[in-house]
Amino acid sequence: MTSEEFIKKLVELMDTEAEINLSTKLADVEDWDSLSMVSFFSFCNTTSSRKVSPDEIKAALTVEDLFKLVKA
Repeated sequence: MTSEEFIKKLVELMDTEAEINLSTKLADVEDWDSLSMVSFFSFCNTTSSRKVSPDEIKAALTVEDLFKLVKA
């Protein structure tokens, strides 16, 4: 999965119209909330070969941090 594909999927999961890129801070995205985290958790654990923990998602500060979780 490329970073562009990942960002497109993340925008879809968050159901946001915000412009995001890899350096976007998650705290700056209004739509990054608990529902988005659960959706992302589900997405990770169905697309990644490695299981991601909720704590790893909570610790992410940027979109790139989330991308690294998926790519790991």
